[in-house]
Amino acid sequence: MTGDGRVERGERCALTLALSAGEVAEFARLAGDGNPIHHDAALAGATRLGGLVVSGPELAARLMGLVATHFSRPGPRGVVRAMLGLEFRFRFRRAVRVGERFELGWEVVAVRAKESLGGELAFLVGHARLASGEAAVRALGKLLVVERL
Repeated sequence: MTGDGRVERGERCALTLALSAGEVAEFARLAGDGNPIHHDAALAGATRLGGLVVSGPELAARLMGLVATHFSRPGPRGVVRAMLGLEFRFRFRRAVRVGERFELGWEVVAVRAKESLGGELAFLVGHARLASGEAAVRALGKLLVVERL
């Protein structure tokens, strides 16, 4: 922690969800992802995946959305804050099937004051994890957190 309370090491956010076939198909369509494993249940069922799967861009977008929402709310000690995502990296480990419950989560592992930008840099590790505990996505993130943009 740097002392102003905007971000604290160990701060976490998480969300558990399961996506329907309609949600997955709609996101893939909007993202321009025409891969039939996100749209065509018969074709996807005949693959080694065994059914429709959530697209990688959707998992990444939902992870980034979770960060944006969390760090745009007051911090652990009530300090008002806003954020800008600076860097994100994703490693896709396993497919998430339609209807399968999974958790999205992030943890702040380091915080560094960035006076030239008027805020703090927060370094995060993230995941999309299946109910079994198996990692579907591993992620790293770097944010600028400030009081006002």
